[in-house]
Amino acid sequence: ENKDLLQTILLHHVVPGEVRAAAVVDITGASSLAGQRLAVEVGEGVSVGGAQVLKTDIACSNGVIHVIDRVILPATEDIVTTAVNNGSFKTLAAALGAAGLVETLKGEGPFTVFAPTDEAFAKLPEGTVESLVKPENKAKLTAILTYHVVPGRIYAKDAVAAEAAATVQGGKVRIAIKNGQLKVNDSKVVLSDIETSNGVIHVIDSVLLPR
Repeated sequence: ENKDLLQTILLHHVVPGEVRAAAVVDITGASSLAGQRLAVEVGEGVSVGGAQVLKTDIACSNGVIHVIDRVILPATEDIVTTAVNNGSFKTLAAALGAAGLVETLKGEGPFTVFAPTDEAFAKLPEGTVESLVKPENKAKLTAILTYHVVPGRIYAKDAVAAEAAATVQGGKVRIAIKNGQLKVNDSKVVLSDIETSNGVIHVIDSVLLPR
């Protein structure tokens, strides 16, 4: 009954292509066959996904093996569950419920979500949130929330390189580093690259409003 989870864990240890040790030290991460990112850190030794590499470049007929000192566990909670458990996204969770988007963002995805904190929603004019969650404003609320969602699993480094991203709402968001700060439109990214089972979350400090 746990076969799917076991497959995900095992595939999280596999990266497409033959990546030898000499190449590993020149990268900061790689996407596993499970779809999630494995962070690569080089110091006194090399760690992949938090596991220390003990032995490298064991040649095989169809690839290469690097021995690590522990099992690397992928994220197993979806975007919505991750946000709710964090405790800083109560308003976002309520808004997703009012818009009927909870099941969508708990689905297979993957999605990239720019997630406004409760403090970000509090910056909106007084009464805005209360008005948006009313049934008669569902279409407007849905447009705002889907403007925070981009198809695919897009990490901060890739987002900056792309300079913009097309949202599910249909509009585009601008992504850039300004004065050393990663920004989406005029909102600051306060925490990036939070892994979930069906995508990635970037925490932002103000709500994005489509034009």
